[in-house]
Amino acid sequence: LIECSPQHQIPNIIKALKGVSARLLFLKHPEIKRYLWGGNLWNPSYFVATVSENTEEQIRNYIQNQQVK
Repeated sequence: LIECSPQHQIPNIIKALKGVSARLLFLKHPEIKRYLWGGNLWNPSYFVATVSENTEEQIRNYIQNQQVK
């Protein structure tokens, strides 16, 4: 979950998060790149939705209870 002010442009935030996380992962584990289609870690798509205080805890619980498949 990310909290940002209306002045921030969501596409720029997503681009930065995806770029930095991919760069750090590839630096630590360069062998991963050969298993990825086109060498890209992230799909260019993303989903954004607003969350009220009432649903924030439910979403946090959902994220924290995800299991690795």
